[in-house]
Amino acid sequence: MSLVRTVARPLLAAIYIKGGIDAFRQPGPRVDKAAPLAHTLAGPLHLPDDPELLVRANGVAQAAFGTLLAFGRFPRLSAAVLAASTVPTTLAGHAFWEESDPAQRKAQLTHFLKNLSMLGGLLLAAVDTEGRPGLAYRAGMASDAVGRTAKQTRREAKHLARTARREAKIAALQARDAVG
Repeated sequence: MSLVRTVARPLLAAIYIKGGIDAFRQPGPRVDKAAPLAHTLAGPLHLPDDPELLVRANGVAQAAFGTLLAFGRFPRLSAAVLAASTVPTTLAGHAFWEESDPAQRKAQLTHFLKNLSMLGGLLLAAVDTEGRPGLAYRAGMASDAVGRTAKQTRREAKHLARTARREAKIAALQARDAVG
C-alpha cells in the first residue's frame, strides 16, 4: 500500500469512527433530526420505524466500517458503506434549507458541504483498486481467456477428427489388402 493510502484512509475514517461511537452512545440529539427522514424511508426500505434504533445502527456501521477503512481492511467495501451512510446523515443532520436564522443556515451549509466533500473522498476510495486491475477488467480478461481456450480446443478437436478419419481409411485399406 502506498504512503498516501496509508495516511489518507485513517484521516478519512477518523470522523466516522468518532461520530459513529457518539451516535451509538448518545443518539438523543440526532434522533429528533433523523425522525422525519427515518419515517419517510422506513416503509420503502423495509426498515423499522424507530429513529433511535436507526441512528444507533448507523453509528455502529460508521464506527465499524470506519475502523476497517482506517486499517485498510476491505477498503472499497468500507468506503462504499460509509458513503451510503453519509447521504441520510447529511440530509437529516445538515438541512440548511430549513434554517431561518442566517447564522445557523450558514453553519449548516458549511457542514453540508463538508459532508459532500467527505462523500467525494469516499467515492474515490470505493473505486480505488490500488493500481491492480478492477473486477470488470479481470472478468473481461477471464472471458477472453475462456474464448481463446475454447477456440484452441475446437481446432485441436477438428485436427484429431481429421487424423482419426485418415487413420481409419488407412486401416481399412490395409485390412482390405490383407484379405484380398
